[in-house]
This record gives sequence, structure tokens and C-alpha cells, in this order.
Amino acid sequence: MVRLIFLFVILGAGLFVGTQFSGQQGYVLISIANTTLEMSVTTLVIFVIAALAALFLLEYLVKKVVYASSSTWNYFSVRKMRRSRRYTNEGIIKLLEGDWKGAEKKVTRWANHHDMPLLCYLVASEAAQGQGDKAKRDQYLELASQQENAHLAVELTRAKQFIRDNEFESAFDTLQALKGQYANNSIVLNLLKTTYMQLKLWQPLIDLMPQLTKAKLVTEEEQSELIQKAQCGLLHEVAQQQGSEGLISHWNSLPRKVKQDAHLITCFAHELISRKADSEAFTVIKEALKKHSTPELYQLLPDLNLPDSHPVIVFLETVLKRESDNAAAHSALAHLFFRQEKWPEAQQHFEVALKVRSNVSDYAFLADTLEKQNLTKAAHEVSRKALTLVQSN
Repeated sequence: MVRLIFLFVILGAGLFVGTQFSGQQGYVLISIANTTLEMSVTTLVIFVIAALAALFLLEYLVKKVVYASSSTWNYFSVRKMRRSRRYTNEGIIKLLEGDWKGAEKKVTRWANHHDMPLLCYLVASEAAQGQGDKAKRDQYLELASQQENAHLAVELTRAKQFIRDNEFESAFDTLQALKGQYANNSIVLNLLKTTYMQLKLWQPLIDLMPQLTKAKLVTEEEQSELIQKAQCGLLHEVAQQQGSEGLISHWNSLPRKVKQDAHLITCFAHELISRKADSEAFTVIKEALKKHSTPELYQLLPDLNLPDSHPVIVFLETVLKRESDNAAAHSALAHLFFRQEKWPEAQQHFEVALKVRSNVSDYAFLADTLEKQNLTKAAHEVSRKALTLVQSN
């Protein structure tokens, strides 16, 4: 449009000048080497205008040809891309359906024409993983890693595949590298949690908990359970490496709030017993039970290997004077009497404990206690109750 306006302006100017100088056309001489051109000014103006018009026309024709070629090229490119997208979508569906081979074939067929080949290669890697072909899996991941902005997606896929194959050491290496770059990525944090638990890396798991909580990846209940499990695992690890003295030193270094957890106290006492520090374990259990009545701690008392079990019996009898319906205390005392072969006393406390709550183990020991006293009929009745309880569970 601008060019047409320009031509009309020049033509108008030419007509105006022509009418003003009609009969006075003037004279133009152009000399190039041995060649000369002679013409009037009017002829020169017409020639220039015609030349400009010819150039504009040529430009128009060239653009038309180029546009037609580009449109044809784009048509075929878009057609290939659409087909690639369709195959990729079908491949993803097949992957979700568990048709690994079909998924791999679909997504790789036109991957070169897809506008995001990264997606094709990641899906193909998952399909190869499903077929158990690790060589192909890694080959597709390598192709995926060559795409733009592929690092995070590729490494997360790789870590997930390692975890599914129980290759937790490899997953750990991959995720540790990602943690430095993507410390707040929720998938990285979740995979780290799983990996730490499987590798029993308790201290890193404890250190990870604030991030998991901040990202709302665990509930308060899950957080409490994970911390308990990690702290118990750490106690076991310290006990194995440093023995009872190192274990006690580690326990004393823990925050007061942690040491007030009944479950952790039970773990601590259990580790002390395992390391033959039974006297220290009894002190820990006794002090803890004075503050909180924890059934799990009462269950550890009969397992104590002390030179004299009398202090334990005295402690339990003192507890029962205050809490006559404490089933855990009755059960612990019954077990101690059972080991001392004091059958009537053991029977009495087993029966009281079972009146308060049902317990398969106590029923079994009560049956044995009755057998020891030749109360066969009563022993069979108790055994039937125990069997009924087991079947109901």
C-alpha cells in the first residue's frame, strides 16, 4: 500500500511538473565509457517511474513465491508435529495401561518431529523400565538429557526408576546431587525420605523433617512417627557402633523433649538390654514409669537379666498398690513369678490382667501355668479362648 501511494505521488508530481514545463522538455546526456545516452527530462522521469514500478512488482512476485513455499513447508511440518503429538498421547495411554512395548513404539516413532522430544524419550524410558530392559531405559534417558531444560525431569525419572528397582544407593547419589540445586522441590524431598528410610540413614532423615513439614509433605502424625522411627534407628546404630556407654552418652545428649517420648524410652531401654546393660535399663524404665504408665515399658521388665529380680517385683507390687487395674503391671509380675515357678502367684496376676484386657500371649502363659498345676481342664478352656482370640484377629 505504501509503495502504491509513493508511485501515485511521483506520477502526480510528474504530471504537475509536465504541465508547468510543457514545451520545455529539457535535455539529459548520460555518458558511460564510450557509450552515451541522450533523452529528454520527461523521458527520464517516465523511465525512473517505470523502473520503480517494475522493482515493486518483482518484489511482490518474489514474496508470493517465498510465502507459498514457506506455507507448503509449514503445512507438512505442522502435519508431522500433530501426528507426533497424537502418537505420543496414545503412547502415554498405553504406558498407563501397562502395554510397555506398545507405548515405546508409539512415542519413539515420530519423536524427532515432536515439539517436545523430551516427553517422548521420558515415556520411552519408563516403557523400557516396565519391560525390564535397563540398557534401553538408560539409552532413552541419555537422549532425553540432550534436550533443553531436561536436567531435573531426567534425574527425577532416573531416581524413581532406581527406587522401583530397589537400587537405593544409586538413587541416593542421584538425589543428593539434585538436593543441592532443588532443595525445596517436593518430589526430591519425598524421594529422599523414601531413600533415607530404606538405607537407614536416620540422622539425614531427622535433618530432612523440617523441610518435609514446611512443604506440607507429612502430617503431624506422620512427622511424629517418622521422627520416632529415625530416633530409634539412630539409637540402634549407636549401640552397635559404640556399645552401651556410647549409647548412654548419645541419649544424654538428646534434647529433653525427645527423651520424654515414651516410645523412644522403650527403644533406649531395649537397646540397653540387648547390650547387657540390664541394671541401667531397669533404672531408666523405673524412672520413666514413675512419670508415665507405658505398657511397652512394663513388658520389658521380665526380660531384664538381673542378679536379683526382687527389686523389680517390689517395684511392680508398689505400682499395683496405687493402680490395682494396671493390666501391664499385672502381666509383667505374672511373667516374673512364672520364671520363678511360683505358679499360684503367676496364675493370679495373669487372670487379673486378662480381666482388664485380652492378650494372646498372656492366655498362652496362663494355660501353661494351669498345666503346671495339673489343672488340665481349665488349661484347655484357656487355650480355646486364646485360639478364638487369634482367629478373631
